[in-house]
Amino acid sequence: MKKRSKRLLLVLTLLTGIGVTITLVVTAFNENMLFFYSPSDVKAQKAPTDRSFRIGGLVEEGSLVREDDGLTVHFVVTDNAERVPVVYTGILPDLFREGQGVVAQGRLSPDGRFIADQVLAKHDETYMPPEVAEALERAKAQQSGNAAQVMEVAQ
Repeated sequence: MKKRSKRLLLVLTLLTGIGVTITLVVTAFNENMLFFYSPSDVKAQKAPTDRSFRIGGLVEEGSLVREDDGLTVHFVVTDNAERVPVVYTGILPDLFREGQGVVAQGRLSPDGRFIADQVLAKHDETYMPPEVAEALERAKAQQSGNAAQVMEVAQ
């Protein structure tokens, strides 16, 4: 082989190797990303059904139910527009309370319940995760937009 052919073969091999490496890194990154969805997004079927994601909102007042085993809890996450029931088995954060902001990580079950692997609560009286605050604002704006449409139809 000529020197030129060897060099061309080396360059092509390096480019192929770099391309395969980039493809593997991007694929692994996409599989490990956890997206955030509000209860309205979940009810609109925008959330994935085949992988984990995060859901956030407020823990609905009066929705917290503990099972006899002491570890399994049921509660409802709401964005004041839609509600999603959540089941979690484990120790809840100390700051977890009804009416407070929460982010849960897990999967959606076929019956529409969110099976949480992890529950995160806010860390002080004034803090709310940015994603939760944004989702609540969107739901509030959507509700006021729907109310305005109902008023227009009534007139």
